[in-house]
This record gives sequence, C-alpha cells and structure tokens, in this order.
Amino acid sequence: MKLNGIDHVGVIGTGMIGTSLGVLLTGHGYRTTLLAVDEIQIAESRKKFDNFYKAMVENQVMTQAQADICRRYLSFTTDYAALTDADCVFEAVVEQLPVKQEVYRRLEEHCPELRLIMSVSSAIQPEKLADGMGRYKDRILVTHPFFPPHLIPYFEIVASPQDTAPGMTDLAKEFLLSLDRKPVVLKKSVPGFLGTRLQFAMAREAVNIVQSGIAEPEDVDMAAMYSFMPRYTKIGIFEHFDNGGLELFAATMKNLFPYLSQEQGIPPIVQEKLDKGELGVRSGKGFRDWRGADLEDLSRRTAEPWWPMIHWDLPAE
Repeated sequence: MKLNGIDHVGVIGTGMIGTSLGVLLTGHGYRTTLLAVDEIQIAESRKKFDNFYKAMVENQVMTQAQADICRRYLSFTTDYAALTDADCVFEAVVEQLPVKQEVYRRLEEHCPELRLIMSVSSAIQPEKLADGMGRYKDRILVTHPFFPPHLIPYFEIVASPQDTAPGMTDLAKEFLLSLDRKPVVLKKSVPGFLGTRLQFAMAREAVNIVQSGIAEPEDVDMAAMYSFMPRYTKIGIFEHFDNGGLELFAATMKNLFPYLSQEQGIPPIVQEKLDKGELGVRSGKGFRDWRGADLEDLSRRTAEPWWPMIHWDLPAE
C-alpha cells in the first residue's frame, strides 16, 4: 500500500539498479521519474525497463494488462526541473563520492520539498555522503539493496551518526515497507554494511578452500547449494544457532575458527585470474569455464528464487 505523503519519487541514474528501482516503484503505483544523462541512456533504460516487466509477465507474477498499467507511472527526463515536486529520491549513480554529492547539490537547487534522499551506495558510508552538503544533509542516508531490487526484497538502511535527522530512518523504513521490501536498520555505520559483510566472509573461505586444494570450485558451489543455503531461505542464522544449541556451535567455533581464512587482501588465486584476463562469464572463463555454457539457464536460475516472493499490491488504473 502506498505511503501517505509520498506521491512522486525520483530516481537519479538509469543503470541496472536505477531502472530496476523504476520497476519496483511503478509496480506499486508511485509516480516515478528516472533522470538520465542523455537521450541515449533513456533509450537503454527504457529497453531494460520493458524487459524487466516482460520477465514478470512470463513468470506469471502479473498479467500483461497489469504490466501495461504499471508502465504508465514512469517518465524519463534529463532535467532536474522535472523533479521539482518530488517527495523523495533514490540516488543510483556511480560509486564516486564527488558525483553523488553533485547530485545532492542539484537536488537542493531544484527540489524544494524533498523529504528524503536515499543512496543505493554499496560502499560509501552515509556520513561521507553528507559531509559538506547543505540544507538536505540531514536527510541523506543509505538504503542499500541487492540487485535486482525489484526482485530481491532485502534493503539495509544506514544513517549518518552525526548528520541524519530524527525520523529519517523511520520514514525510509515505512517507505520501503510500502514497496513490499524487507528493510533492516543498522545500529551503526560500518564498511560493507550488513549483507555484503556476510556474503564476503563466506566468499573469503570459499576462495581459500579452492586455493588450498581442498575442493574444486564446482564442488564448493555444490556444497553451498545443497547443504546449508536452502535452510537459510526459511530460518535465519541465529534461529539456526538457537535451534541447534549454542553449546554445539561454540564447540565447532573453537575447533574450526583457527583453520579458516584470515586473508586481508585479494587472495593470490583471484589476482592470478585477474592478471590472466579470466574475469568470469563475460570473458568466458573465471573460476569455472563458461565457454559454450547455457547462459540463459544461468540467468533463469539466478532469478528463480525470487519470483515466489512477489506479492505486490499492483495499481488498478
């Protein structure tokens, strides 16, 4: 259900994240304006936007008629003046602090009634984003999603400890809840926020297992997919700890932690692949060989877990 007081939402940036946010917003009946650098970016974003909705229809989470209604809530622009009456904005530009702060200056100049500025930054902490900003510095915070945000419901909200005004995190949470997201509010601002820290703690050990000759990459993938990962789609990590008994987990931690990776930089095996140009799917080879692989199947499997989670209150007109 739409949040009272928020009628027009701007999205600055028309890359994959920004366009996906456009799908999420229009799919919930919010009048949405995506701001692009030029007409070329608008054309590219519109194509991605249409393809996102096409996939939703193909996966039967909405009808074509419903998708057509949602599309009517979207407009594109290259002019900040089109955001004059915006109530809140997602900033989804490149991960460069000067670029993001220039966006905030332009918003201060053109948008007199902004209630909230939400950065989707995955790496820059909100206190850095707000540093040196003007009258809107107290309403800049991070709302970090995982890609694509119209499919993956999780968002993490991170406020600046010294800048964010009271009530801003509550407003961000209420707004994300209106988008059927699963937001969490971090108690402090830290590098990597929450989800990325968990993901890369596991990634560090996964790489260590391969680098140490314990198992092949495909075996590590098999272990993750068919042992513990499915459990965590239904119960959480700490629910698992409590359900299994903390004495068991404490004993395992004591015995195992000394042998886990404590790598502080890029692991040698990763650097070696970078140096050889083995960059993953787009180069044909990474940890696994993708030459001749069914990449459409990979794309399908990547999105498959999220389709059952879409239960939107779609606009009716």
